[in-house]
Amino acid sequence: MRKIAMMAAALLVAAPAWAADPLEGLWRTAKDDNGNSGLVQVKPCGGGLCGTLIKAYGPGGKEIKSENVGRQIISQTQPSGGGQYKGKVYSPDRGKTYNSKLVLSGSTLKVSGCVLGICRDGGTWKKVK
Repeated sequence: MRKIAMMAAALLVAAPAWAADPLEGLWRTAKDDNGNSGLVQVKPCGGGLCGTLIKAYGPGGKEIKSENVGRQIISQTQPSGGGQYKGKVYSPDRGKTYNSKLVLSGSTLKVSGCVLGICRDGGTWKKVK
């Protein structure tokens, strides 16, 4: 009985390591300057979190072909506390990678970033799954 209790306690302590980060999952991006949006899958990579564009949508909301499908949109991203994350975000409409700040609140993610002192609001993404 004592062994079972010790194993249960060990599992409870280790559980946070198994728990998925709340940023993991599928996110629908805000529309970009061209009216396009995408579906980004966020998952662990290289000790942080990365997000890959898996689908692209045109201004009317229909799926479109895009050379950016398969591209990492979020990279080198780490939690910084209080639902905030820092890392890199690639903006397909601008062709630039920004130092990003992501703020998670429930099923929404506010995205912003700066490069060479030029900052951009990436809008609010919505969690799909």
